[in-house]
Order: sequence, then C-alpha cells, then structure tokens
Amino acid sequence: MMARKVAALDVAYVASGPAELLERVGVLAVFDFGGDAPLAVDPRHVRIPLAGLGATVPHECWSVAAAVDSGHDGALRWSAGGGWRLTVVEVAEPAQGGIEAASEAIYRSLLAHIGSAPEHHLHRIWNYLDAINEGAADQERYRLFCNGRARALLAHGVNDYPAATAIGHRGPHGLLQVYALSAIRPGHALENPRQVSAWQYPRRYGPTAPSFARAMRLPDGSLAISGTAAVVGHASHHHDDVAAQADEVFANLRSLLDGARLPPFDARSPLKVYVRHAEDAGVVHAALARHLDPAVPRILLHGDICRSELLVEIDGWRFAS
Repeated sequence: MMARKVAALDVAYVASGPAELLERVGVLAVFDFGGDAPLAVDPRHVRIPLAGLGATVPHECWSVAAAVDSGHDGALRWSAGGGWRLTVVEVAEPAQGGIEAASEAIYRSLLAHIGSAPEHHLHRIWNYLDAINEGAADQERYRLFCNGRARALLAHGVNDYPAATAIGHRGPHGLLQVYALSAIRPGHALENPRQVSAWQYPRRYGPTAPSFARAMRLPDGSLAISGTAAVVGHASHHHDDVAAQADEVFANLRSLLDGARLPPFDARSPLKVYVRHAEDAGVVHAALARHLDPAVPRILLHGDICRSELLVEIDGWRFAS
C-alpha cells in the first residue's frame, strides 16, 4: 500500500488578528503571546502565557494546504488537516496534586488522544510551566516535571522521543500548558554532535533525564528544532554572559543544520527566542543581527530557561526554501 502523503505545513509570524486568520482556509493553529490576548473560543486559537519583548508581537500561524477540522476531547483541544494534528492540553497543577502529578496526567491525556488519532506519530512538543527553576536539587520544579513526563511516556510505550521545548512562564500560577504536533507519517529524530543527547544526561541533572530529541526531521522534509541553549556536551557554558551564551546557541544551531544537510536559516525559518531577563533583550537582538540574515523571522519572548544559569534559548523551524 502506498504511504499516505502529508500536505505542506507552513509556520509564519503575521500581524493579522486571530479572527481574520481563523477565517482562512487551511489554518491549523493561531498562537497569541502574553496575558492580554482574548480567551480562546475556537479550538485552534491558543494563548501562550509568555510576554513578548518588543513594541508589537505578531501572531504565530500554522497552516496546511488542506481542509482543517477541529474540536474538543474533554478538556483537550485539537485540530487536524492534511495529515497533521495539533493537540493542546492545559491543567491547573493544584487540582492534580502538584507539578509532577500534573505533568504525568497531562502527558497521559495527550498521548492517549494522539495514539487514537490517524496522526499518531508524535513529532514536536512545547511545555510551558511557571516557576520552572523553583526548588532545590531534585525538588526543582523542572526536574519534577521531567519525572512525571517520563512515567507517562513509558506507560504509553514511547521510546523514540520527539523534539521539545520546556520554558518557564510568568503567567497564571500553577498553569501547565502542553501542545504537540503529530502526523500520519513518522519523522526522524536528530541529535547534535556537540551535545550529549538529553535523554543520556548524567544523574547530576536529576533522577530522570529530559525526554526529548534535539530536532525532528518532519515527514515533509522540514526540520523542527528543539529548545537550544548554551550547552556543550552536557554542561552549561558562559555563566552570566548572555552575549556569549547566544553565540554558543548559534554554534549548536549551525551544528544541527549541518547534520541535517540544510542551508543556513532564511525567510522560511521562523525562530522563537526565549530571554530570561527582559533587560538582556538588546544584547540578544544584537546577537541575532550578528548571526542571522535580516529576512529570518524571529520573536523574542520573556521566559525562564530550564537551568537557572542559562539566559537565552532558541527553537524554531527550517522549512524547505
């Protein structure tokens, strides 16, 4: 039997409002940033609890060259079309008994939904939680989140990890938001030769190593890039120097592109840049100008990185030109 094809997936940063975008044919998702966006009614409209660093922050729009359907599955929201599926789950940690239990619950719900859908190949996940670095040693909230996530992945038999991002937000206390991209066809996980695979980190980083791949080659040939920081081997580099950290991030990104045999970022490479301290935005802007063609779309967001010493992280896409 011939393998089913996926439609072309596009991710763009646009100034048009959500209502206008959601009227367009083929829109899989529209993301707003910050706490001032209107509450979502359409399942495809997702409010991200990260404030933008800049005068105006565009919307992120996912679209496919196909018709799109959408709906709810309990508290979960989804949209699907062209062989792709967006799945969004949000939970209040206190109702689940804390971040570790909430992480396990949200992933069990997410994986059960995706596993029963035609688009059951998991490619990319974003995780946003508040106070990500709060707590000492193994009681740090990010480490507890990793514990819960790993148990859910194991329970669902997930051995091939997707690309992922985990960022701390400054939004509603106790809000854990997870959304995922899956497809009817598998992708191919990629690692970075400059870095130890996250799932092989030594015990010093917590009882459960983070469960994600550095990037995912999507079935349409595009690359979905995980959150990438100034980590070489498994160690953080350039403590307290955001400019040097940004340079190291780009060394890691270039290594990923080289490994995937892809050219440098261009206008088809939207990037999200997470900055821990708002006052560092100018330094980060300067680093982006050094390393990127001006045509590369980018959004700067105020968010905390999963290690307290890390000051900047970048994720994004490399679509075919």
